[in-house]
Amino acid sequence: MTEVYDPRCIANLMLDESERIGQPLTNLALQKLLYFAHAIYLIEHGQPLVSGYFEAWEYGPVHPTVYQAFKSAGAAPIGFKAARLNIVKGTRQPIAAPTDPYVIRHVGRIIQSYGRMTPGRLVDISHARGAPWHFVVDKGRTSLAFGMRIPDEVIRERFKHHKVSVGSQPSAGEPSEDTPFT
Repeated sequence: MTEVYDPRCIANLMLDESERIGQPLTNLALQKLLYFAHAIYLIEHGQPLVSGYFEAWEYGPVHPTVYQAFKSAGAAPIGFKAARLNIVKGTRQPIAAPTDPYVIRHVGRIIQSYGRMTPGRLVDISHARGAPWHFVVDKGRTSLAFGMRIPDEVIRERFKHHKVSVGSQPSAGEPSEDTPFT
């Protein structure tokens, strides 16, 4: 069994990979890419890539821990790495990068496949009818959904619905920042 990673560790790796291909990421785009990486890894390996959970926000899946780490960037491209707070010393410390070559390749593959897409395109993909985000939002409209969380079981069962038709313009426009449903 392989390690389940701190989501900020994988987010930092995604920022490194996107910088390598010359494609800066906003928090909104990073959230969708992290979700795609987690979902595909979950399906391929039967276990999560990152710890914690994703929530259904207005513009798609969001990992709250990663959102908090990068929210100060606002809608601008992220120009810093997430860090861990040492509560004893009160200092920020770097988060160790993953060393598993498969995880590094997996993240690189996600960035190569999706990293150059606009945030609007990523939102369209994450909003596909029947896919995890859509399922949780729809369930939230008709019954009680705890915090709009997207459970790994739902991701495993419904990620296959992410095939969507792509028009000339993203259906959600080009959003700049995500917000939770209120």
